[in-house]
Formats: sequence, C-alpha cells, structure tokens
Amino acid sequence: MEVLILQMMEALKSLSYFGIMLALTFEFVPAELVLPLAGYWVYEGDLVLIGAILAGSIGGVLGPLTLYALGRYGGRPMVIKYGKYFLVKEEHIDKSDRFFEKYGAGVAFLGRFVPGVRTAVSIPCGMAKMNVWKFMFFTYLAMLPVTAIYVYLGYRLGPQWAMAGELFGQYANYLLIPIALVVIWFVLKQRRKVRSI
Repeated sequence: MEVLILQMMEALKSLSYFGIMLALTFEFVPAELVLPLAGYWVYEGDLVLIGAILAGSIGGVLGPLTLYALGRYGGRPMVIKYGKYFLVKEEHIDKSDRFFEKYGAGVAFLGRFVPGVRTAVSIPCGMAKMNVWKFMFFTYLAMLPVTAIYVYLGYRLGPQWAMAGELFGQYANYLLIPIALVVIWFVLKQRRKVRSI
C-alpha cells in the first residue's frame, strides 16, 4: 500500500502545492507519509517551506471535511456502511462519540491529538451538525502545528525523510501538548470575553 501511495505522490508532485492538498483530501493517504515527503521536496528545491506547510494544512482540513459531510448528511447508518472506505471502523465512531460528548465542539481540535480518535472525530462533529466554519477553524488550528513539524522534519532529514514519522513519534508530546494548551487557553479566554459582553 505504501509503495502505491508513494507512486501516487510522485504523480501528484507535478501539481506542486495543489498535489499535496489533493493527496491529503483522501483520508486513506497517511499524512505521516505525505508531509515529510513534501519536506523532502523543499529540501530538493522544488517547493518553498511555508508553501508546503500551508498546502499541507489546507489539505489536512479538506480530508476531515469529507468525513464531516458523511456524518452530517448520512448519519450513523451511512457512516457504518461507508466508513470502511475511509478506514473508519465502528469502534472508532463509538470512541469519537464518547469523546465528543465529553468535550463538545473543542473535539474538532483536541481529537486530532488522540490516537484512535484522530481520523473518526470529524464524524460526530458532522452528526451533531456543528457549524462547518467552526469545524474547519478548529481542524486547521490542530493541523497547522502537526503539518509544520512533519514538513520541517522531512526538510531537515533530506534523503532520510522517511524517518520523520519515527522521530515525530518520539517527541510529539513534548511539541504538541504545549501548543494544544496555548490554543485551549486562547479559546477559553475568547469564550469568557464573549460571555462578559
């Protein structure tokens, strides 16, 4: 499967930044593979670092948006029937439902950092008919730091870009938890401001 995805990525390379976005709109294509490869293309001089990060972040919103739409317009029966095509199993949906009940709309952000919930978290957001712009905003906020780290690692590792996933796994918590805490603090601060008006 990985070889097939890499061949697809080589074909999409000719589409430059749009190719990165397009690859990430397919939920079965792992970002852990696409983003470091995009970083390697930066290393080779085919792309610019900021452009690759922005394209990856936008693509990282478009993919979850398809699952959001599936949840919003199809409901649970359709998700169970067609979720397998997006590599989403019923137990992933159950986990995501529980996570959504616990954290509400913030799940579109927080869920991106939780293994086993990360992919399927868009579905309960859609089923709950969460505002699509809010969903996209929180998803983008979560995807931006993850994308930036993966692309940067691919760029720094150069020809060894495939090691980025392993390296990211070792240091992910040290990098992402502070970012998540800052964003949560900012969102809570904004909510308090709105309530006090």
